[in-house]
Amino acid sequence: MAEKLAPREKGFSEWYVDLVQKAKLADYSDVKGCMVIRPNGYAIWENMQRVLDKMFKDLGHKNAYFPLLIPESYLKKEAEHVEGFNPQLAVVTHAGGAKLEEPYVIRPTSETIINRSFAKWIQSYRDLPLLINQWANVMRWEMRTRLFLRTTEFLWQEGHTCHETEDDAEKETLQMLEVYRKFAEDYMAMPVMTGRKTESEKFAGALRTYSIEAMMQDKKALQAGTSHNLGQNFAKAFDTMFQGRDGKQHHVWQTSWGVSTRLIGGLIMTHSDDAGLIVPPRLAPTHVVVIPIAGKATEAEKTQVLEKTHALAADLRKAGLSVVVDDDDTKSPGFKYNEHELVGTCLRVELGPKDLAKGSCVMVRRDARQKEFIQLDQAVGKAQEMLEQMQKSLFEKAKSFRDSHTFEVNSYEEMKEKADAGFLLAHWNGDAKVEARIKEETGLTTRNRPFALKQEAGKCVVTGEPSPGRIVFSKAY
Repeated sequence: MAEKLAPREKGFSEWYVDLVQKAKLADYSDVKGCMVIRPNGYAIWENMQRVLDKMFKDLGHKNAYFPLLIPESYLKKEAEHVEGFNPQLAVVTHAGGAKLEEPYVIRPTSETIINRSFAKWIQSYRDLPLLINQWANVMRWEMRTRLFLRTTEFLWQEGHTCHETEDDAEKETLQMLEVYRKFAEDYMAMPVMTGRKTESEKFAGALRTYSIEAMMQDKKALQAGTSHNLGQNFAKAFDTMFQGRDGKQHHVWQTSWGVSTRLIGGLIMTHSDDAGLIVPPRLAPTHVVVIPIAGKATEAEKTQVLEKTHALAADLRKAGLSVVVDDDDTKSPGFKYNEHELVGTCLRVELGPKDLAKGSCVMVRRDARQKEFIQLDQAVGKAQEMLEQMQKSLFEKAKSFRDSHTFEVNSYEEMKEKADAGFLLAHWNGDAKVEARIKEETGLTTRNRPFALKQEAGKCVVTGEPSPGRIVFSKAY
């Protein structure tokens, strides 16, 4: 039998780390705080990249690449930015056997060095909007790390755009937030709340930050993507200017937005179970495994089953599905079932002599884990149908879970009592000191003020002072 996972009810964190390693998604590295992304995990990231990259390009963005090393002086040009990132910076002081005249920072994010290029590229309003995206790695020195969710080095994309007006920049910021929402819900089958972050939770150096927030199975929040209206802060620091339609010089208005490999962690914690990984079909590296069941069959029957197995696999591939044939006769069928459930293969097809005699096969959906007997001449269409059903079912299940663990709270006592219950919708007076007090005393942090949440005035649960509306509080990763 394949290795059993630590069950979720015994410890969600232990289950998660166990799954990541046993499903061969990632492993620990000898480099402190860093991880090795294994082929099973990287295949999911490649599928995420493929979908997102097309979504970005469909909106006019183009990919570019900027240096990994950033002169330390660049970060110091935008005071709020460097203050926000300073504790996480990794700095290179020596190279080529000598001390550098100016240290380089390994990029924690690229606003500063990208602005240096933008300042050279942009001359006139005719050069705007400038829509750039970068697929890259970044480094933020983390004290407490967890595979995919928080590592010192991680992979991501970072979009950087320049616009003529604040209104244009705001439209871009919200447009990209909507791209992330659509990706999370339509591809990851992970429901999210979209909204604006508080001042204390916004990106260092931004005017406004927006996020998508998802609920994991342990009822904690995961910030799954952010989009920032940077205003003109970086433009002023780097003299990123253009000649306007009025003939005068103006600073550009900018945005930045990004998602990272923590999305893989989010996918795992939203859908997977005690048997292993569950991947929504639209992002799955392997849609179908076809397993021939030979058992005590004669050689002639075995040959017939294998021929039909490979023919069926070929038909499924022609339909655009990713298929593997597991005909390793050194492993029992039960071992194979467990193995493919562990690594998240979406659909299992079993085919033996008795099935062949009936002109049928057995199909088992990874999430439902129930056998269905399907006629072979209908197998391809049924496989496609079951994968679409699985995609839809995963989203509905996750949304139902989130909705059933989202509560309005109307007093500080109630907030404390429900601190571990999920998403808490509470009135708050907007004071950062009160926000910090809530975090210190309960472990709850503000996630965002959801666009979809009807805002009505009320009283702050802590102070009783006026509140403009409810905001989401939750414990978070």
